[in-house]
Amino acid sequence: MSAAGSAVGGVLRVLRTEGAGGLARRAVLRAYHRLDAGAAAPDIHPADIWSSGDARPTAPARPIDGPARIAWLCRAPAAGSGGHTTLFRMIAGMSARGHRNTIALYDPQRGDPLRHTGVIAAHWPWLGVPDRVAIADAAAGLAGFDAVVASSWATAHVAARHAPAGARVFYFIQDFEPYFYPRGALYALAEDTYRFGFVNIALGDMVGSELDAIGAPAHRVPFGVDTGVYRRAGDAPRHGISVYVRRNNDRRGYLLARAAVERFHERHPEHDIHVYGDAVGDWAVPVVSHGTLAPAELDALYNRVVGGLALSFTNISLIAAEMLAAGAIPVINDARSARADLSNPYAVWAAPTPAALADALCTLVESGDVARRSLAASRHRETVWSDTQAAVAELIEGELARPSGSSADPEKLRNAWASA
Repeated sequence: MSAAGSAVGGVLRVLRTEGAGGLARRAVLRAYHRLDAGAAAPDIHPADIWSSGDARPTAPARPIDGPARIAWLCRAPAAGSGGHTTLFRMIAGMSARGHRNTIALYDPQRGDPLRHTGVIAAHWPWLGVPDRVAIADAAAGLAGFDAVVASSWATAHVAARHAPAGARVFYFIQDFEPYFYPRGALYALAEDTYRFGFVNIALGDMVGSELDAIGAPAHRVPFGVDTGVYRRAGDAPRHGISVYVRRNNDRRGYLLARAAVERFHERHPEHDIHVYGDAVGDWAVPVVSHGTLAPAELDALYNRVVGGLALSFTNISLIAAEMLAAGAIPVINDARSARADLSNPYAVWAAPTPAALADALCTLVESGDVARRSLAASRHRETVWSDTQAAVAELIEGELARPSGSSADPEKLRNAWASA
């Protein structure tokens, strides 16, 4: 038999025994091994890896009291990305204060990240791309910037290797990113970034506490909520629950959410189950699959449902506070890290098991005081993002105005913000 005939026969055997799915899996594995995909982390190009033991070339940084040229390093966003939304809020805050901002997109596969300009302009129109905020390819270099802000562990490596001498380097840290991985190389590479000597800016107490635990100094800024978009709209009857889904992001608890919802449906089939984020169509229970929703659409959904799941196993999800602002009650996996940045007493905490999460959801819809609790939850005061914007801006401006070699004390700044 010819080689071609043998190959065709092999394909037919796999189709008979494993189906089309098995054939697809085998193709992916062949491509993986052929390209040596396991040799390079998907989040960073090997040539960009830095080490806290490496010495960066330095030059005196001139104090800047006026508008600064700032490069914000990040990966290209997908529509609905909460982490990008938070970062872009900080950029908008700096633009409002007269600084010249550029989003420097990092692509570890060395593609053309500028193709994502339209996505940013369409889904974050308030950012002002490209009129108020420019878009650039980080691979083209960072020369000419007064400050560089890393926003993830991979971009921290890029900043360490490529930030120009004399530029101030900041690190806006929204989560303790080593927890995104099992213990191994990626965990170590992520953790090392907190020791690069940048001006670390920790979003919230969970991140700040984790950095304290490994001896990495950081300025803490408050975790916020967007009450301009998310707000309780009225006293219309509420029905059903909402579930945020990210299939391939284990820290968002996909398997737990699915199992808990199936148990919930057995006890309360009369309540609709609204799923958003990733589209789903293969669950054992009926769901209303919304896919990606814009903030205004999410607010409308939260104003319809009694509550829902807001799972996160690292820093707390933005969803929890947004639901509460709209009068929906989130059920959150109980953890010390999650509680650090949410003070609303109407949030519901449950053990991260299918049974406990389902019980909590059932208790929500069985309650006789849904309207009263919804109103009280929406009225609880949380920190708003304008407070965070101001804290980040004051920190960056203060660092830029200082002579080279001096830096503000994180503990003094944190105490000042706490008493403001």
